[in-house]
Formats: sequence, C-alpha cells, structure tokens
Amino acid sequence: MNLYHCSIDLRHEAKALVFANAIDQWMSYLQERGTVLSWRLMRRKLHLASDKDRDFILEIEFENMTQLDQAFRVLGEQDEEVERLYANVSNLIATTDVGLYRPFPDPERAERMALI
Repeated sequence: MNLYHCSIDLRHEAKALVFANAIDQWMSYLQERGTVLSWRLMRRKLHLASDKDRDFILEIEFENMTQLDQAFRVLGEQDEEVERLYANVSNLIATTDVGLYRPFPDPERAERMALI
C-alpha cells in the first residue's frame, strides 16, 4: 500500500462544500476506473494546527506503484470527462503540498535496496 498525501488550501473565493463534492466526484471516478484503492478528505478542526499546516488533507491509497502510475495515466488522457472532473478540483485549489508514503517498516526494506 502507498499513501499519496495532499495538504490543500483553497482559493479565497472557493466554497468548501463545492470542493468536497468535486473531490468526491473525481476520486469516485478514479476508483471506478480501478486506479485508486481508497481515499478520504479531512478538514482542520477548530483551526488547531500550526501556521505551516493547510486547511484540508486528502489521503489517497494505492495498492502499489503500478496503480499510482495508472492514475496519472488517466489524468493524461484526452477525455472531456477527465478534464472536467480534474478542473473542477484544481480550479478551487490555491496551494498544495504532496508526499508519497508507505507503511514502515516494510517487507521490502527499501532503504537497503539499490539497482547499481
């Protein structure tokens, strides 16, 4: 399992519920296509966070790196529905930080692996 972690701040004019609905439509579409295992959207509660923390966290789970690659391939398709769903989300976002995480310790012990 791999976790794609997104910290998100919306544009000032964006509405939080509109954003949540757009995320639901986009992630549900990716899930139906088999490119996302699961996802969840969370919002900071009572403004309890440091200044560097964003208002929303979106966590997207992928079974493996192949599935993550497939999700990016869907985004690259020349398809009107994909473009519309993606734009409905991205047009509401002012700032985002992303990271890719994995369970640790993991069976592969990736820190010790090298191809050369």
